[in-house]
Amino acid sequence: METLDASYWNNRYKSKNDGWDTGAVTTPLKTYIDQLTDKNISILIPGAGNAYEAEYLLQQGFSNVYVCDFAPEPIRSFMERVPLFPGKNILMADFFELADINFQLILEQTFFCAIAPALRKRYFAQMHRLLKPRGHLVGLLFDTTFEHEGPPFGGTKNEYLEYFSSTFAIKTFETAYNSIAPRAGRELFMNLQKTA
Repeated sequence: METLDASYWNNRYKSKNDGWDTGAVTTPLKTYIDQLTDKNISILIPGAGNAYEAEYLLQQGFSNVYVCDFAPEPIRSFMERVPLFPGKNILMADFFELADINFQLILEQTFFCAIAPALRKRYFAQMHRLLKPRGHLVGLLFDTTFEHEGPPFGGTKNEYLEYFSSTFAIKTFETAYNSIAPRAGRELFMNLQKTA
C-alpha cells in the first residue's frame, strides 16, 4: 500500500480521484449542525478535504470554525470556493501533530476512513487531547468492509467501540437514519463526549 502522506492526498485531489467526495455537506452532519444554537463554539474539521461542512457552518453564521488538512490542493480549492473563510482558521498541518489548541466540537467526515487502520487508536487519543473538557466528537464512520484495499478503510461498530469506550461517554453511536442514499445502512452516526 502507498504511504498515505500529504503528497499522496494532494495527487488524489489534483486528479479528482477522491471518490467519496459528495460535493456538499451530508445530511447527517447538516441535521446535527442545524440544531446547534451557539454560533461561537470552537469547531475543528480535521482531514477537511474540500470542507463542505466548514462552508455550510460559515453560511449559518458560525464564527469560530477551523479546518485542518496537510494536503495543499484541497485547501487551495476551499479558499478559492469560500474566500470569506478566515485564513487564520485554516490549519495546513498534520492532524496528529496539532497541539496547543482545543475545541468544543470536532466534526468527523471521511477523515477516519482515510487514515491507515494502524493509526485508529492514535486518532481517538488525539481527538481526546484536542477537545476541551466535556467537548464532543460528532460525525460518521463507515460500518462496512470494502472489497478493495483502502482508502477508504471500513470497519465495524464493535471494533470502533474498543478504541474510545474508555475515554468518551457515548451519547449516540447508532446506524445513521438519514444517510445519503449510497451510504444508507452502512454508516454509524456518533456523538461522543470527552470524559476525564
